[in-house]
Amino acid sequence: MSDIYSLHGTTVAEIFSSGLDNLDEIEAVAVSVVWKDGQVTAGASNTTNERLAFMLLALEHHIKSGLFSGSQHDQP
Repeated sequence: MSDIYSLHGTTVAEIFSSGLDNLDEIEAVAVSVVWKDGQVTAGASNTTNERLAFMLLALEHHIKSGLFSGSQHDQP
């Protein structure tokens, strides 16, 4: 299964800056944004339904495995 890392504690600016710095290495992006007014916007970049499903299943697997609860999966 793919490596999944928690972005907890990372600012929005740090996430987007890292994405811009590593643009050549990124194949696809899926994102969900919770706005201050409570609305949620979600979407994915130009990827296939199969790749998006793989991304979501990898995340679900790590959540169900409890791997987000340990600090070993938190990025600095």
